[in-house]
Amino acid sequence: MVRFLGFLVGLGFVGAVLWSLLWGVVAYVGSPPEQTAEQRLHLEPREISYSFDGPFGTFDRQQLQRGFQVFKEVCSACHSLNQVAFRDLRQLGYSEAEVRAIADQWQIQVPSINPDTGEPATRKAIPADHFPSPYANETAARQANNNALPPDLSLMAKAREGGPAYIYSILTGFQNPPPGYQVPPNLHYNPYFANLNIAMPPPLTADGQVSYGPGNPRPTRDQMARDVSAFLMWTAEPNLQTRHMMGIPLLIFLTIATILAYMAYQNIWHGPTSRRVRATGALDPENMAKNEAAEREAGVAG
Repeated sequence: MVRFLGFLVGLGFVGAVLWSLLWGVVAYVGSPPEQTAEQRLHLEPREISYSFDGPFGTFDRQQLQRGFQVFKEVCSACHSLNQVAFRDLRQLGYSEAEVRAIADQWQIQVPSINPDTGEPATRKAIPADHFPSPYANETAARQANNNALPPDLSLMAKAREGGPAYIYSILTGFQNPPPGYQVPPNLHYNPYFANLNIAMPPPLTADGQVSYGPGNPRPTRDQMARDVSAFLMWTAEPNLQTRHMMGIPLLIFLTIATILAYMAYQNIWHGPTSRRVRATGALDPENMAKNEAAEREAGVAG
């Protein structure tokens, strides 16, 4: 009797669950939920190609230098680059003298301590220093940006889906909101941003905002966005080109190792049917039968 009652209780629970599931499906099909503004208006990063794309891609040093110039003259006023040191710029083709000059002339000085008084102080940067933050701390950063915290850009190209294409799309994606969409105060409409409203005002406002040297393309807003997004890909993955170069001999090695392993398998570890050992010698049944026949013919007693 107890088992029967337990069965009925369990059957009731199962029926309730199935009824709830069926009712939920019917309600969803009958009146599906309305899409939010983010779902309707958000756009995926634009398709854009870079020299470092693909397994054989390499960095364009001229483009990286142009991107660093855009970061220096536009982005560094608000964003930090804490994971990169001035001496790393040698990988972009700058000489040691140029790196020292860049560090010495950097517009933001490095926090330090006065050795005589022990009080906080600042000093000019040296190549061994990391790029200093434009703000003393998070509170100062938020106070200067309407309570928004400008993110560090060192790893931004790896931290966001789409990588450099995402950065390029954000920089070139500022536009007027569609009719009926209200942008909150102190925010800016950008359909490539996750929730459409970004605290950063458009950083690239006009062509020629940064002056490139001779032999470089015209500094349009599109070109500057391409260059700085490529530079931020380098800051996030400075060894990308080296890894690509190491990948080719590694693939060749793995191919040869696979062939040798297969040949070893064929010669040593192949199945028993292909390497069956044939019985030979005096105990071979065929040889024993021949011996017995010869002994009978010779009259030799077994």
